[in-house]
Amino acid sequence: MSKYDVVIIGSGLGGLTAGAILSKRGRKVLVLEQNDRVGGCCSTYEIDGYKFDIGASVVEMIPIIDHAFAQLGTTFAREVDLIQCDPIYSVIFPDGERLTIPMSVEGAAEEIGKISKEDKEGFLQYAKKFESFIEGNGLDFFMMPMNTLGDMLASFKKVPILTKFGSFFAMTYDDVLRKYFKNPKVRQSMAYQSFYCGHSPEQAVGIFAIIPYMEHKGIYYPRGGMIKIPQAIQRIGEQHGMEVRLNTNVTKVLVDANKKVTGVVTADGETIEADVVVSNINARKLYLDLIGEEHLKPIVRKGIKSYALSKSTPYICLGVDYDPPLDAHHTLVTRDVDEINEFWWEKYRIGIVPKPEEQFGLICCPTKTDSSLAPKGHHIVALDFQGPSKLASGTWDDIKEEFSESLVDYLSQKIIPGLKEHVKTMVVSTPLDFERRLGNPGGAFYCFQQDLTAQVVFRPASKSKSIKGLYLTGASTHPGGGVPTVMASGVIAANQIVEYE
Repeated sequence: MSKYDVVIIGSGLGGLTAGAILSKRGRKVLVLEQNDRVGGCCSTYEIDGYKFDIGASVVEMIPIIDHAFAQLGTTFAREVDLIQCDPIYSVIFPDGERLTIPMSVEGAAEEIGKISKEDKEGFLQYAKKFESFIEGNGLDFFMMPMNTLGDMLASFKKVPILTKFGSFFAMTYDDVLRKYFKNPKVRQSMAYQSFYCGHSPEQAVGIFAIIPYMEHKGIYYPRGGMIKIPQAIQRIGEQHGMEVRLNTNVTKVLVDANKKVTGVVTADGETIEADVVVSNINARKLYLDLIGEEHLKPIVRKGIKSYALSKSTPYICLGVDYDPPLDAHHTLVTRDVDEINEFWWEKYRIGIVPKPEEQFGLICCPTKTDSSLAPKGHHIVALDFQGPSKLASGTWDDIKEEFSESLVDYLSQKIIPGLKEHVKTMVVSTPLDFERRLGNPGGAFYCFQQDLTAQVVFRPASKSKSIKGLYLTGASTHPGGGVPTVMASGVIAANQIVEYE
């Protein structure tokens, strides 16, 4: 029987970040990963010479990531070969008109001005507002523990700029867009980014409207694929003694009579003792399956079951033997913002898959940025479009082939001419596939919804209030899903473990 100071369940970015920091600070750390590679929803795999990313497709909000690497005594740029994406994205509107957004704020304002002179000024005001948030150290909010109401109130004292943005926590993402922009197309051009936190514009909290602006502060792709980020953290952690075991599934968290963790049990029956357990998996699966309801108070059982799972998505990765007519790393295929909101309420929530002509989403062509991801002369086209995690009738296994073929056919006719004829390799991952592969219930990338009712202190605490010695990282806890935010959760957990354990 082996013994560690800290055992971490899952090698997603949150778990790896916590593990590497704790190793650097002298703790004996073991990371257990059920799959054959690190990274979770930020990873890469190779098929037929194409390197496909699993979930995350770029990195932004770089100051938060820099903060995590600083805890490790290094910098993000030193450890990962980053390629800047400029233009940051293109937009294809329903009528076929296109808009390409450069990184420069002034350049973006000029492009927006071609659609609406009034909204050109609105964009500059929007940029000025969120720049003040950054200059006022507002991003620190995403790097602070939020386990209690006291923690949240303290954050407003430590970071006074938050007070000036208090209304943005009560507004929706849609409210913020309508505050600054009048033209429907301009609102469309910045609406889809709400899904970067797993919600329609009408549901996402208003503060997340900072996302489109943060892209103008720098959006990057790691040369060689998104897996280069977790691999860098793993490398640093291992230099300080952190151990990582792949293909090792944890089936139970051991809890004693005093509600204190004592270790974990793996699928092959091995018991690993630990004073501290860090979970980087979905908190519902952690508490209900690995810990067990018998160790939880009724109010905790009820609370953890009450969380609605976040959005998932069908994800189609194509290897093509031509240069697709796309202008940027990311291309947004949009619809009217009201239609996007209606989709959530009238289709997604009840399990209806939109028809191809009703779809909207994200086209990622990472080979526009990094040609090394595909054979010479070939490209990768990844399609992140809409489909509920659970269907009103049947399962994703039943419609997987029909869905992917009809979507590719439609895009070939309307959006990306020639696409269908040039596909050499296709890999389709449905929400059901992600649930099987990553262990995420419902294939939910962000674990739980990130609307106002499941934000900050209303999200599962990073320092468990029910089980002593148990800590959470990843999308389940504050500050939620996304590359920089889950890394922030790892920093938060590591700091708390050093303080309390």
